[in-house]
Amino acid sequence: MSTHIALLRAVNVGGTGKLPMADLRRLAQDVGFTGVETYIASGNLLLESDDEEATVGRRLERALGAYAGRPVGVLVRSPGELRRVLDANPFDEAPGNRVAVVFLPGAAPSDALDTVSRADDGEVVHLGERVLYVHYPNGMGRSRLRVPAAAQGTARNVNTVARLVALAEARTPG
Repeated sequence: MSTHIALLRAVNVGGTGKLPMADLRRLAQDVGFTGVETYIASGNLLLESDDEEATVGRRLERALGAYAGRPVGVLVRSPGELRRVLDANPFDEAPGNRVAVVFLPGAAPSDALDTVSRADDGEVVHLGERVLYVHYPNGMGRSRLRVPAAAQGTARNVNTVARLVALAEARTPG
């Protein structure tokens, strides 16, 4: 069994996509995943499965779509990939709550940085491996930055990514 980390899109954010984490855990167990655990109420799910990343994502998307009555995007990553994302953070000196990692379904488009609309609140965007890193020196809540390449992704702050890595690594002895 491998540990997978599923990141749901648009769940419990801004009053949309309400999904109690108890329902998410139950749903994941009902479709056959084991070791199911959620972290905070923003759609972070750790689970165990012999399935590949893409299969885990499809199974969750089908079950979530039936539950919610609408498509719910799911991006699945391995603990190793999340560790690499965390280690590659180009803004590691910034507070973790001021840096967002936008997980993308694939590689960022080649023009990802060219299409960013600058709001000039000091934000900086950096490309990574299937992610974008965004530093919000004055906080995310007041930012007017627009990153079109992030539209199909889902963001987590670095503190959340670090906690998901710790939870996943705690599952693997040694």
